[in-house]
Amino acid sequence: MGYPLARGMFRTLVPLLSGAAMTVAVAGEVRLGVAANFTDTTRELVEQFEAETGHRVSASFGSTGKLYAQIRNGAPFDVFMAADALRPALVEEDQAGVPATRFTYARGELALWSPTPNAFGDAENYLSEQPFARLAIANPKTAPYGLAAKQVLERLGHWEALQAKLVRGDSIAQAFQFVVSRNAQAGFLALSQVKSWKDDEGTLWRVPQTYYQPIDQQAILLNRGAGKEAAMAWMDFLKSDTAIAIIQGHGYETDYDTAN
Repeated sequence: MGYPLARGMFRTLVPLLSGAAMTVAVAGEVRLGVAANFTDTTRELVEQFEAETGHRVSASFGSTGKLYAQIRNGAPFDVFMAADALRPALVEEDQAGVPATRFTYARGELALWSPTPNAFGDAENYLSEQPFARLAIANPKTAPYGLAAKQVLERLGHWEALQAKLVRGDSIAQAFQFVVSRNAQAGFLALSQVKSWKDDEGTLWRVPQTYYQPIDQQAILLNRGAGKEAAMAWMDFLKSDTAIAIIQGHGYETDYDTAN
């Protein structure tokens, strides 16, 4: 007597199980090429995105210039998250990105930081007097934060005088490692990196943003990501209130318009 009921229950479960299988099938993966300064922020964003959508994220971090070169050479990224507006614009011009998908997801801020407390009082005098053996910056040719540091030092008239003491990281992440490892006594870094560092309070100078060109960090959907649900979902997520709160919490600004 119980068999027909069990068979009926099985027929009812089939579409439910099929629906569950379809939900798993549409979950995809998005591959990101991300500027090194945005590493910690990206990790928090990824955790939230994966929890909300079920999609998976894989991210490669490096200097914006090197990521751009990799994209030109066919790197399998779906989304490019640069630390400037120039390279995403070039990607669009190269027809390697989807038109009209480029937007500014964060504006970065440059800081001079030393892990040593009271390393300096007046930062501009500190740079002028040069009591340090090494000052770290990112490579100005490949890293937007390195270019910003060069612009600051040129404005203050110290660029040429400091050449013998500058240590250049391939990316802003490597420049940060030079400082925290004490291989450099101070460095021009992304403010977000300093905010994420918990071990040393150190000495911080938030460089006036009038001293360097704005660091508008833009993202663009690459051709490889066109039509991929996970990639398009990531682009939408970056504009969500949840993502904006995370980005701002890491020391970035987000309250300005798309720059296409």
